[in-house]
Amino acid sequence: MKYEKIKSKIDDIISGRNFLRKIFYAGLNIFLLRAWYVKSEVKKFFNSKGENEKVQVLDAGCGFGQYSYFMAKKFKNSKVLGIDINERRIKDCLKFSESEGIENLKFDVANLENLNYSDEFDLVLAVDVMEHIENDVKVFENFHRAMKKGGMLIISTPSNLGGSEVHTDADESFIEEHVRSGYGADEIKSKLEMVGFKDVRVRYSYGRWGNLSWKLMIKIPVLLLGKSFAFAFLLPLYYFVIFIPGLFLMWLDTKVKNEKGTGLIVVARK
Repeated sequence: MKYEKIKSKIDDIISGRNFLRKIFYAGLNIFLLRAWYVKSEVKKFFNSKGENEKVQVLDAGCGFGQYSYFMAKKFKNSKVLGIDINERRIKDCLKFSESEGIENLKFDVANLENLNYSDEFDLVLAVDVMEHIENDVKVFENFHRAMKKGGMLIISTPSNLGGSEVHTDADESFIEEHVRSGYGADEIKSKLEMVGFKDVRVRYSYGRWGNLSWKLMIKIPVLLLGKSFAFAFLLPLYYFVIFIPGLFLMWLDTKVKNEKGTGLIVVARK
């Protein structure tokens, strides 16, 4: 499925409409299990900092900008820069942040393979990004160089245990824009350590319960929308039925220790 086509439709709907963008952000935070994991790690990071300690944040591959917005609004001691290769999306995010008067939030167009920051960021966030980039080691090197000593890197990405709905060599990625179906836990840890990261911690997300919730909350609706955007009118009825069970499954996924899963949450230090 060409997921980017659906994202472009969403761009058209929320562009210039701040209220709709905020509702969309809230929906992503609720319906995407990865957001539960990522926000938990981000909160842990900021809780380790003093309230008056200035924190420089890079949201690498920020997409719609929901994580950038969350961090800038939640943590007033942060200064957040969201970057993405999609010029239209960055333009919309920048217009949104300026119209909302969020002074500690900026956006810019950038290719992660060409980053030239050095010792600038205390936190680098990369959510649903690395599966789109062929030259991942180069990007990891750029992240490492961009970070201050002691800074933290947080990554969310599919695993090779069914991530992107790839379970065998014959399967194709559910998302056609992915250049890799997912990472092995040892693989991504090895690559990060190779470029200089330390204290690399890798955990599985989207285990048994989380994967089921993803199919109910995300996959089925996306497949329907991929066939026709007219299915959007039926989504309220669909979610009325599966919303509470889906949330319970997501909550359960975060509370159990997943021995395996289709997603990875990676935390590393410089």
